Amino acid sequence: MNDRYDAGYGGDQYELVGYDEYNQPVYRQVPAQQTQQTQQPPQQQPYDPYGQQQQQGYAYDPYATGTQQQPPQYDTGTQQPYDTGQQAPQSGYDPYATGTTTAYDPYGQTASSGQQPRVAEQTAYIPQQAGPAEDTEAEAPKTPEAGERDYRTEQFAFVEEPTDDSEDVIDWLNFTENRTERREEAKRRARGRMVALVVVLALVASGGVGYLWYAGKLPGVSSSASKTGTTTAAGAQNRDVIVVHLHNTSKGGISSVLLVDNTTLKQGTTVLLPNSLALTDDDGNTTTLAKSVDDDGTSGTVDQLNTVLGTDIEGTWRLDTPYLQNLVDLVGNIDLDTNADVPDPAATKKNAAPLVHKGKDQTLSGKMAVAYATYRASGEAQNAQLERFGQVMQGVLRQLTSDPTAATTTVQTLAQILDPPLTDKDLGTFLAKLADLAKSGDYKTALLPVQNDGTLTAQASASVVKDILGGTAKSPDEGSAVRVAVQNATGVKDDTEKARVVLLNGGFTFLEAGTPSGTSATSKITYSDAADKENATEVAKTLGLPTSTVTKGTVSANADVSVILGTDYKPSSSS
Repeated sequence: MNDRYDAGYGGDQYELVGYDEYNQPVYRQVPAQQTQQTQQPPQQQPYDPYGQQQQQGYAYDPYATGTQQQPPQYDTGTQQPYDTGQQAPQSGYDPYATGTTTAYDPYGQTASSGQQPRVAEQTAYIPQQAGPAEDTEAEAPKTPEAGERDYRTEQFAFVEEPTDDSEDVIDWLNFTENRTERREEAKRRARGRMVALVVVLALVASGGVGYLWYAGKLPGVSSSASKTGTTTAAGAQNRDVIVVHLHNTSKGGISSVLLVDNTTLKQGTTVLLPNSLALTDDDGNTTTLAKSVDDDGTSGTVDQLNTVLGTDIEGTWRLDTPYLQNLVDLVGNIDLDTNADVPDPAATKKNAAPLVHKGKDQTLSGKMAVAYATYRASGEAQNAQLERFGQVMQGVLRQLTSDPTAATTTVQTLAQILDPPLTDKDLGTFLAKLADLAKSGDYKTALLPVQNDGTLTAQASASVVKDILGGTAKSPDEGSAVRVAVQNATGVKDDTEKARVVLLNGGFTFLEAGTPSGTSATSKITYSDAADKENATEVAKTLGLPTSTVTKGTVSANADVSVILGTDYKPSSSS
């Protein structure tokens, strides 16, 4: 690039004076007079590559802050320099000139006249484009090659630093992407919860249907299928069983029941055991439940009941009538529907008011409960009294607490000595479970059906032995001993027990056939099969009766010989 510009006409010459704010070169016209002065031989002009040699005259000042510049004025006299309106023309500094020159100062500084001392390695300043305000102190090093422009990094900030708009776009993209991901994650979690809920509901529904089918309560199932399913499932059910013997300490007599807790079906049951239930003692002889309790005690009776009923009794609770009275008083009386008027045992007058009235929702105290549980009207079978005892036991369970600890405290308060292996804690926990079932209505009472000879049949005992106890009926083997059915027509209640003892000692099987309505003057022994005639004669001899009382006739069911004891029977003669 040339420092001077020759227009090619009129002999005018131009020189470079600097760059404007857009980095465009700025030229000025060189007057003829000044041209002649700069070309004098004694003072040779050095070459100015950047055109920084200042001359007097008009020039463009890119940084002037004064009033608007006016164009130079020309006349016939001496050429005057251009005045910016702010300061007088000054002589500029010429780093290479040897003579005195007057030049335009674009920065408004005063130029001194005369020759200036040359400064080593000093270069005239050429205005450059200003960088950002915050980077003005960080100057890039200048290139060593002459004539090349110096471009610094801060002049093109957009090359290294993202603009605000680009950052906003990136932030918006990140926000939308994150929000989309959160929405998708929320949808996935919702679908997972829905699937889990459906699975849980399906399991609950299938479990409920399975339980109803297992319990035989599923609607639409035929009765035959229900019975088959119930019978099959009965053996797999878990049951807790204890036997309770109520001893009447004032009048004598025993009443026995089984308390059953079916933990599989959540069902409680009181099974009433008639005293005539035939059992087999340790010697292999046939006996009855009542006699077994008196003779063999509780442990022997439990073993015999397990053999006959095919069940597993876990303990025996001997409950004497005074303890029953205390138990009812501890639970706070009981409410039940009574089926008879019970006289007061302590009453001295014949027409005294009954202690317990017949009716529904009768509240019984301890004394009243004992009187009702042991009451047996004249001519009633023992099963009637047994059913009343079952009512009292269920009423006690409804009033007893369902908390095992509190129930144990109630049992301990009775101050009763229990038969091993039953303990206070075991009995209290067991009664608390039954109490919970009794309160919820999942409790019932069932009578064990016993034939006249005290034995059990599959048809009569299936509903109790198999369904409730989960066992198999097994009465004493037939043919092991001659079975003798005895009816007491003597008018003396104890004669029945005396005859039973004598017959058992004689090797016969005793069967209680009940008590007739009236008395008989003479005794009578009958047999139905001719083969049993000899057995009937032996029975007469064992009882101390004459052989003339033996005749052929009708006998009781399941008996080989039938006996009707009359007033001529003398128990002392048979002993």
